[in-house]
Amino acid sequence: MAIALSKLNKYFVVEKLIYHSIDLSLYQVSAIIDGVEHYVADERGNLLRATKLLELQKQLRKVSAENTVLRQTSAYDEMIGGPEKGESNALEVPLADNQLY
Repeated sequence: MAIALSKLNKYFVVEKLIYHSIDLSLYQVSAIIDGVEHYVADERGNLLRATKLLELQKQLRKVSAENTVLRQTSAYDEMIGGPEKGESNALEVPLADNQLY
């Protein structure tokens, strides 16, 4: 499920803003609102993507979040043919506010 950036900007505070590290230099962003994770899209419905994390942070500078993190998920187990695990191997690193006003 996706939410438009203009709609996300109208929320007073979102629970969590998650910057997803998709590939070596490709990022997407999602927001958790009322316990539900929504990917952030532009007005045409295209998911926000950038090759630099700072570009996404600038676009989302008006969004106020209780927590902001960078999430990295590894495909290592899958690549080496390891068994499926019941839990995610995602790593979340807290991000500080860069004050991009």
